[in-house]
Amino acid sequence: MIKFSFTLAIAFTAANLFALGNVQAQPSLGKEVKFKKHVITNEFISEGSAVGDINKDGKLDIIAGAYWFEAPTWKQHEIAKPVKKYDWKVEYSNSFLNHAMDINQDGWIDVIRIDFPGEAAVWYENPKGKEELWKEHPLYASVGNESPRFVDMDGDGRIDLLCNDSKGNRMVWLESPKKKGALDWTVHVISDVKDRATHQFTHGLGYADMNKDGKPDVITRTGWWEGPANIQAEGNWTWHPADLGEDCSQMYAMDLDKDGDVDVISASAHNFGIWWHEQVVDAQGGVTWKHHEILKSFSQTHGLGLVDMNRDGNLDLVTGKRFFAHHGHDPGEYDPAVLYWFEYKPGKTPTWIPHEIDNDSGNGLQTNAIDMNKDKLVDIVVSNKKGVFFFEQIK
Repeated sequence: MIKFSFTLAIAFTAANLFALGNVQAQPSLGKEVKFKKHVITNEFISEGSAVGDINKDGKLDIIAGAYWFEAPTWKQHEIAKPVKKYDWKVEYSNSFLNHAMDINQDGWIDVIRIDFPGEAAVWYENPKGKEELWKEHPLYASVGNESPRFVDMDGDGRIDLLCNDSKGNRMVWLESPKKKGALDWTVHVISDVKDRATHQFTHGLGYADMNKDGKPDVITRTGWWEGPANIQAEGNWTWHPADLGEDCSQMYAMDLDKDGDVDVISASAHNFGIWWHEQVVDAQGGVTWKHHEILKSFSQTHGLGLVDMNRDGNLDLVTGKRFFAHHGHDPGEYDPAVLYWFEYKPGKTPTWIPHEIDNDSGNGLQTNAIDMNKDKLVDIVVSNKKGVFFFEQIK
């Protein structure tokens, strides 16, 4: 249920920008973006969340771990029997990331739960409106990387899962069931080269077209695999080494400085720093990467979202502190649990204008940036050790 709500009006001054430290910023000339904060629960139940219309009433509900919260009152329902009450000071939950989709294509939204990195992932079958625990199905025995990605790998319009198989020491993508009524996911190997981004705690993962050949590629912080013509064909994808910075969360790629090639954005998972990595091509065609710092005023940006927040046609960043990610052992862990969006201004020297959304929530391991109430404004849903939060953008 909702504990409380209040309105946040975000206005950045020069003093605010100075306090952020080394940040590429410029005055914002766009319309002020405001949010109303809804605390769905202040209990630690999951560090991931998802949204979907669970009960087919036309409203987007919130999913976090063993629960779903029914819009618009956010009544709490059980998906699975909770394992226990988690102590955020010393424990992790069994829910690091979630995703909502109709897996068996019966017309009802199901839920995926990604456990501790490297452990088994499962999905829960929607009981079609019945108030009962959902049937659990295995998804895969070992889902590694701390930012596995829910993306459409093969362009069929259905979401697949991109991750590593840390127990099998390989990089894989898991194809969601295609036939109506099917339950099993198909494993496709991207690389079986041992110890190449295959550790359970590997940080950083993206899916984008790096070489502009029209085929999406798989990105890690040490390089990228070139997407083949047939993504379902057997055999290792071609590997391109690249220095794409430090341990990070979700990675995104696009031409940020408008010079015709593809650059990369990343954010530190457990330290300070949000960066863009500029692709530099020399006269001989050799590629190097120049790292630019966007911001380093808060740490643990373990969930990074990319969305046009203010409807100006540019993709902005949404991220925040993963509150108490390592139970007090990370740099800056006791600092305020902030949540920000960064307004992207493209150009030869791209800039990002920081806007604080909140300072007592933070982020988890993923960021849901979506229009929750059909008002054509982007809202934000996050879950972490402080609870579950819905930030409603208001006019």
